[in-house]
Amino acid sequence: MNTVLIKNAKIVNEGVIIEGDVLIEGEFIKEIAPSISHKSSNCKVIDAGGNYLIPGAIDDQVHFREPGLTHKGNIATESRAAVAGGITSFIEQPNTVPNAVTQELLEQKYEIASQSSYANYSFMMGGTNDNLEELLKTNPSNVAGIKLFLGSSTGNMLVDNEATLEKIFSSTKMLIAVHCEDEATIKSNLEKYKTEFGDAIPVTAHHLIRSEEACYISSSKAIALAKKTGARLHVFHLSTAKEMELFTNKIPLEEKQITAEVCIHHLWFSDEDYDTKGNFIKWNPAVKSASDRAALWKALLNDTIDVIATDHAPHTLEEKQQEYTKAPSGGPLVQHAVVAMFEAFHQGKISVEKIVEKMAHNPAKIFKIENRGFVKEGYYADLVLVDPSKPWSVKKDNILYHCGWSPFEGTNFKSRITHTFVNGNLVYENAKVKDIKAGKRLLFNR
Repeated sequence: MNTVLIKNAKIVNEGVIIEGDVLIEGEFIKEIAPSISHKSSNCKVIDAGGNYLIPGAIDDQVHFREPGLTHKGNIATESRAAVAGGITSFIEQPNTVPNAVTQELLEQKYEIASQSSYANYSFMMGGTNDNLEELLKTNPSNVAGIKLFLGSSTGNMLVDNEATLEKIFSSTKMLIAVHCEDEATIKSNLEKYKTEFGDAIPVTAHHLIRSEEACYISSSKAIALAKKTGARLHVFHLSTAKEMELFTNKIPLEEKQITAEVCIHHLWFSDEDYDTKGNFIKWNPAVKSASDRAALWKALLNDTIDVIATDHAPHTLEEKQQEYTKAPSGGPLVQHAVVAMFEAFHQGKISVEKIVEKMAHNPAKIFKIENRGFVKEGYYADLVLVDPSKPWSVKKDNILYHCGWSPFEGTNFKSRITHTFVNGNLVYENAKVKDIKAGKRLLFNR
């Protein structure tokens, strides 16, 4: 049995930091104590040297592009980048090719991951205007949830039939995750800019085309429908100050029927960055104003927003370098998300305890993931060591994404992931990913 003893760590869990040791036996955390002695001669000992030991991040929204779009990325390459970035579990979205909108197509993705994933995995079942029967076959104990696109994005899985939406919301007890942007508003805005600029629309207009109004109309409708039907709703990648009024921090997370997510890019960038970053920060929903970003931070810190995720969505350099109307939206983020949040910690914006709450504890609670997301005895040893004072720069030669670029290229980070464990396996150590595909299918207490 694999045995590892981590000594002298600052263990971050459930709002407190304690100094101590953690013993891993096999896949699980066996013991947490102020001091643990070597248990056997074959026990690997890692001296954390006072660095932070956190539960591996659980990214509830990624696009790893397999099957069908593997020129952009695949489960192996992107999960490899994820563990290097301290993300030990991911939930992948259904807008691959073909779209994961039948049980058979969904299970094919699980089969691929079982052979190739470095991190733990789950896949969302995709909803369409006409697959309610298939949706209702989804097993709540081993599938994360149902994903609905209420605005078109990569993969064109738009669900815009209101009667169908109400049927889906009222027919399933599963978590429904939504991408909220109003299609009619976006189309109207786009036509205005095409009239003025033709195909040479500047990317600086992206947040005006996919506007605050487009987001608010759609998210408010989804929330009204969830309240009407009693559906369990999780709203992905919020981007505007206005939407914050739709959510609450007045009740504990466990009692919320409507939960909210914010992504790294909406916390980091603003519309002021389009001039320098261009299409490399073109996302749907769009990166909005600095005041929107400030409102998202405020809502995150006061628990109106529950989760931090990435919406990792790679495209090739060639695709991104096209003119605005042709360049796809999305960018790669899993390798740099945790250290980006630690950078915010260094800037005094957020505590390490709050980072762990939003990136590990809360995703585990929202999706009811079995025995993950915490540093607890008996839980899976999905663990990450973070050195908060080991600076490095993001460069082409240390980017692990299949697409080979990052919107963080040229950024200097003060913190570094030094070790990542997945199910007790040391899969990443001192800038090297080991060839250990240790990921397991996530299970859910439902």
